[in-house]
Amino acid sequence: MRKFSYLLLLLLPLNLLAQSFKPVQELVKRRTPWLAQHIVFKSLKSDQQDVVELQSLGDNLIISASGSNAAAVGLNWYLKYYCNRSMSHMGDNLAPVYPIPVLKEKVRVEAPAKYRYALNYCTYNYTMSFYDWKDWEHELDWMALNGVNLMLSVNGMEAVWQSTLRQIGYTDQEVNEFLVGPAYTAWWLMGNIQGWGGPMPQSQIDGRKALQQRMMKRMKELGIEPVLQGFYGMVPASLKEKSKAQIIDQKTWGAFKRPDILVPGTPDFSRIAGIYYKELQKAYGKNIRFFAGDPFHEGGITEGIDLSKAGKSIQTEMQKSFPGSTWVLQGWQDNPKQKMLEGLDKSHVLVQELFGEFTNNWEKRNGYDATPFIWCVVNNFGERPGLYGKLQRFADEVDRIRKGPYKEVLKGVGVMPEGLNNNPPVYDLMLELGWRKEHVEVKDWLNGYTKYRYGSSNPSIDQAWQGFLETIYQSIPGYQEGASESVFCIRPALDSKPASHWGTRVRTYDLLKFKAAALEFAKAAPEFKNSDTYQIDLINIFRQVLANDGEQVFEAMAKAYAAKNAEAFSRLSAQFLDMIRLTDDLLSSHPYYQLNTYKAQALNLGKTEEEKKLNIRNAMMLITYWGENIPAEDNLHEYAYKEWGGLMKDYYLVRWEMYLAHLQNNLQGKTTQAPSFFWWERAWVEQNMEIKPEISVKPLAQVIAEILKLKTSAQ
Repeated sequence: MRKFSYLLLLLLPLNLLAQSFKPVQELVKRRTPWLAQHIVFKSLKSDQQDVVELQSLGDNLIISASGSNAAAVGLNWYLKYYCNRSMSHMGDNLAPVYPIPVLKEKVRVEAPAKYRYALNYCTYNYTMSFYDWKDWEHELDWMALNGVNLMLSVNGMEAVWQSTLRQIGYTDQEVNEFLVGPAYTAWWLMGNIQGWGGPMPQSQIDGRKALQQRMMKRMKELGIEPVLQGFYGMVPASLKEKSKAQIIDQKTWGAFKRPDILVPGTPDFSRIAGIYYKELQKAYGKNIRFFAGDPFHEGGITEGIDLSKAGKSIQTEMQKSFPGSTWVLQGWQDNPKQKMLEGLDKSHVLVQELFGEFTNNWEKRNGYDATPFIWCVVNNFGERPGLYGKLQRFADEVDRIRKGPYKEVLKGVGVMPEGLNNNPPVYDLMLELGWRKEHVEVKDWLNGYTKYRYGSSNPSIDQAWQGFLETIYQSIPGYQEGASESVFCIRPALDSKPASHWGTRVRTYDLLKFKAAALEFAKAAPEFKNSDTYQIDLINIFRQVLANDGEQVFEAMAKAYAAKNAEAFSRLSAQFLDMIRLTDDLLSSHPYYQLNTYKAQALNLGKTEEEKKLNIRNAMMLITYWGENIPAEDNLHEYAYKEWGGLMKDYYLVRWEMYLAHLQNNLQGKTTQAPSFFWWERAWVEQNMEIKPEISVKPLAQVIAEILKLKTSAQ
């Protein structure tokens, strides 16, 4: 039979081994080498949409696809729904399957979405600040497998700006004062900050440029169009002191001085835009079709600017250098501003309905006045931990738009999280909607998800996930910026404030139902003890259980203090601190959740001692106080907080110990000064920029057992 199969393969057209599929063949070898000798790729003509067909031929799989991106999707479809295998940002499940599954009939998958988009500017820092090529190779493989064909790609913009500013008279020192550190490029490119976290050494500027070039080459091979940074008028605030150009001072973003805006439509705007795009072409090529860039982002000053003319000018300069290119604009808050949109050639615009899990700007603004748009979700802010996602709403809203009056301008779907290392079903489902025409019932979809996530079906896991769909992943109305936050990670105080300025600690789901689902999930632990994806999820689920129970203990502790009940306060505060220690034990049981893992990532990316020192300082600032050295403007602390082993006990626990000791003294009539966390946090970063020696780690099973024995004050 095997000889017969190979004879048939030899008789197939030569385009089976077409060069266009070689990158996907290499992807197979990287991720599933056990499949490499069993898959043959074939070209499939399609005039309007991406399409892929799967068919078994003996013990081989024929993947016929309209292009490399569709071929990768076909591979992933087979892996997920026939092999029970998958990749994710939270562990891979790609163990060999023998014999490979045989398809009883041909399977055809078509993409109703022209564009399947990925990444937020912020993702480049909250998740990807310290990615090396190995990380990016995994990322791009995941993107291709999930059908992403349009992706923000803004590494290496420092080199373009450096060359541009040098040509308009800037010294290297002045350039350094404009560029930011490697963990803050998102807010620089969005026009929010300048200079913070730097200066970036020349070796790093060059290294990031080389990495971007390598990324773009691989993206092209896998059928992923890059979205690069366009020129929308952002210039250093110092330019108004060096030039007579028309410049609008953009004031501040929090405590940060923003870059200014060079007025579009002026000769200086055209001149600098021309230099910028020429330098971008030198660095990254002329065949770029998509550009991002949002002027006046998050409170930018527009006074004195004709927005319609400004938008037209920005687009005109883009088209001069890259004819036929598309301007990609974020649909966030009042962006893109209505007047600016009116001045654009909408055939070369793509708007991202960015916060789709909450907003319906596409509807309120009449399909952005018949402008092509894609429906996206953010789901996560600051890559803060927490189980969250309005899964059924994703499916319902996409289906509603496809059947409504704006279906002709809906051009696709996308994922735009501020951080990706969380909630894998959110990103899997959202991107799969780009490849499903029919309305999706998530309760049914989850049955397939759990199989490919963990490798096989299990009744306890399936029951648990239906419980999760009714709690942490429910789709109730209401505004919420990401998952509900952990009281363990707030800057210590006995109030209801969240950890981050714009977050929430309110739980809108049934805590007892969620806990019951978590306990049901844990029943499968013996069967899945060797499954990395199961272990990662088990830790995350019980991290959430501890965070939820911590709220109950905190509330009782606060009441005891208000009642001046020293005995109860002492008991409850001790229990609260023990729960933080237990959370640290839980998270320390797997490298995925260890602070040292991410410290090592930042340090290892550095090629010189200067780079290493800059990377680790940036990494530690971002996850603690973020930025700002002005106490009155301290709004960003904990915006990107993490629940990681090592960080829980060395940072959050120590803060709480300081604060609770102060309160205990108050109850005992001793006068002590309240801790000043603002300066303590900055000092802590400077003192914790090295990888700490490994400590003994409790087995996960032991930690879970301790959590199950835990009794909160409300139980």
